[in-house]
Amino acid sequence: MTRKGTLYVVATPLGNLGDISQRAIETLRAVDLIAAEDTRHSSRLMQHLGVGTPMVALHDFNERERTESLVRRLEQGQKIALISDAGTPLISDPGFILVREVRAQGFDVVPVPGASAVIAALSVSGLPTDRFIFEGFLPAKPKHRLDRLQALRNEPRTLVFYEAPHRILETIAAMAEVFGNEREAVIARELTKTFETIHGAPLADLLRWMTADPNQQRGEFVVLVAGAPPVEEGEKTALDTDALLKALLNELPLKKAAAIVAQVTGLKKNDLYKRALEMKSEPPAG
Repeated sequence: MTRKGTLYVVATPLGNLGDISQRAIETLRAVDLIAAEDTRHSSRLMQHLGVGTPMVALHDFNERERTESLVRRLEQGQKIALISDAGTPLISDPGFILVREVRAQGFDVVPVPGASAVIAALSVSGLPTDRFIFEGFLPAKPKHRLDRLQALRNEPRTLVFYEAPHRILETIAAMAEVFGNEREAVIARELTKTFETIHGAPLADLLRWMTADPNQQRGEFVVLVAGAPPVEEGEKTALDTDALLKALLNELPLKKAAAIVAQVTGLKKNDLYKRALEMKSEPPAG
């Protein structure tokens, strides 16, 4: 049984203000309060739409504290809209803590769908869209970034990332290093804005193109990378994972053996570690 107050999760335009839906405008006008990632940024949109609803800030640094006060408002029967600076809230934006708590407290959470940079970029990328994986922002530190990309090296689904302008060249270079220079990729920059750019090429060519033109290093980025190509039947090598683990366990510590097999096979290190533990505890065959 749901309670009286309602939280609306409202998508707003990425850039082109014409992309706001009529339902979103009506919702923003009808609610008692708007929780916005940046009230100064969103106030310009509200002014354009003729929306005078009061706003409060809800961002990464105050979400836990703000959630308590917003839940109290819902308990009073109020209706609240959650928006981010652009696009659909919670997609690499604040809101998860709020939505989870509101649902746990038994209130309705209603989506008001609209613009999403992930879906917009996928729809025009020319890469497979039937199966994809969204990774958000990669780690800022180079080693952690490489580790995360390495874990995705054999992922067959289309990969989708967000990236900031000051890291975009480093990220494309790291992708070329891990995925290979010839892996197909697409940059979707400044979607729906004046300088929108959508450019696809093998990663090495993409890096050269962006390096040569500083203008292509500015703005907000969605980076899409083709999934790992399927291994042709004739190229497959018979690999007995258990046999490989067993051989390495005779020479190396368990953790190191699992890490090496993970690197060779593309399987998850944690799963291999658990399997190695099982093998250690199994009685010898006799």
